[in-house]
Amino acid sequence: MDIKEYLSEFGLDALVEYKPFPEEGINEAVDPTRIEPYGAEWDDLVRLHDLVLRRRVTTILEFGCGFSTLFLAHALALNAQRHGDFVRRNLRRNNPFELHCVDDMPEYLEVSQRRIPAHLATFVHPHQTRVRMCSFNGRVATEYEWLPNICPDFIYLDAPSQHSVIGDINGISTAHPDRLPMACDLLKIEHFLLPGTLILVDGRTANARFLKTNFQRDWAYHYDRDADVHYFEMQEEPLGKYNRRQIDYCLDGKFML
Repeated sequence: MDIKEYLSEFGLDALVEYKPFPEEGINEAVDPTRIEPYGAEWDDLVRLHDLVLRRRVTTILEFGCGFSTLFLAHALALNAQRHGDFVRRNLRRNNPFELHCVDDMPEYLEVSQRRIPAHLATFVHPHQTRVRMCSFNGRVATEYEWLPNICPDFIYLDAPSQHSVIGDINGISTAHPDRLPMACDLLKIEHFLLPGTLILVDGRTANARFLKTNFQRDWAYHYDRDADVHYFEMQEEPLGKYNRRQIDYCLDGKFML
């Protein structure tokens, strides 16, 4: 799809100015001294917005924050306008049209929140919590100390920074430029997620492979090499009539992958 046409069609060009994403150096993305927020990656942002609309997403858990928070909130607001009455009357969704973003870096959360216009602010619920090194089934990983108690149907994994973790496990930490992000939070809550849930991992290929290796339920997986994004979709039989109704309405009764 044409990025500028999509931005114009949904009025997103009124929320943020279009500027090409600058090329980055080899170590810029893993520079532990970096405090400047990342620029807008338009392909990623339009992909997120389109996914939330097409899947009629009701509840989002975002690991990280940024321009993505703005685009996710905008799409969620459109879903509330288009589908709010049906969702509230017919689906068991007790956090409908809420975006919960989790980050350990208050300066990033502050910048992200300043971008949210007043008419979208009620959809966004930011949470600051620390991230620490941990052990998951004997494997070194990272975890947030706290997560919002929600049941998301869409999860966007684009955090934490590998350099902001607390502690180490037997001397091992992700806080080294040659280490890789390795979050295990989704593995810990996997069995609370509903069939039909979609996870999008932005880059973070080692982390995506860690998840794929350790997930225990029936996940379909696809790696889009050109976009460098990983999709996980839970393709199990519905857990009951409300889950079935959600899959039928939000996904037109069929999975994506």
